[in-house]
Amino acid sequence: MVTIPRVTLDDGATFPELGLGTYNLRGEDGTAAIVSAIENGYRLLDSAVNYENEAEVGEAVRRSGIRDELIVTTKIPGRDHGYDEAIRSAEGSLERLGLDRIDLYLIHWPNPSVDRYVDTFRAMIALREEGRVGSVGVSNFTEPMLTRLIDETGVVPAVNQVELHPYFPQAALRAFHAEHGIRTESWSPLARRSELLREPVIVELAERHGVTPTQVVLRWHTLLGSTPIPKSADPARQIENADVFGIGLSLDEIAAVTGLQRGRLWDGDPDTHEEM
Repeated sequence: MVTIPRVTLDDGATFPELGLGTYNLRGEDGTAAIVSAIENGYRLLDSAVNYENEAEVGEAVRRSGIRDELIVTTKIPGRDHGYDEAIRSAEGSLERLGLDRIDLYLIHWPNPSVDRYVDTFRAMIALREEGRVGSVGVSNFTEPMLTRLIDETGVVPAVNQVELHPYFPQAALRAFHAEHGIRTESWSPLARRSELLREPVIVELAERHGVTPTQVVLRWHTLLGSTPIPKSADPARQIENADVFGIGLSLDEIAAVTGLQRGRLWDGDPDTHEEM
């Protein structure tokens, strides 16, 4: 089992430096894969209403027998934006998870044309005060959106989960996060369906350090101060993905990976891309 270090969020909660993405992990095979990840040392599980696997995540948590060690994340879909709607959405998620608390609750997409994410966040704060939610945060929010949330609610999101990988390192947004005490979390940290893991600089660094290209990229994330959430259903790959904290990339090596930047890969600009 791999030991994954934790950091402390601004709200006082401890948060793993690497977690498990669960997108498309469904059914009994999905549950078994999540149980395997927990057995292999993962303590952060990332789900969402729109992943349609909250029941599987909850079942894996129960089978693990270590509920209090785990950080279970789920996300409010766009169709549930609004104060009352978000309360109902949380109740539905808790029922599907079969848990009495969502440890990290995120707004999945800001959907600015709907313009209800502030009310949604207010509902999440109320849920936190009631104890039904632990930390509250967001996903795919820009700096102006974060500023508006903070100004209008007085609460700083604990986490912002965003597209982040060597092709899109998000330096300006990460700096804003660091300034305001927001933890960066990376979705698609390995730039799925791209040539990232075949990039010469990644391959060369992997050979130099005696690790895999995947491990180089995941270690790059953690050294930037971001929590990557790679998805894998394979136990051996799960261990490989988590066993990165002993890799000593230098500042020059980190910069070389960051130098691959070229922009977003999936047209997910939060100012224009919306999901319900």
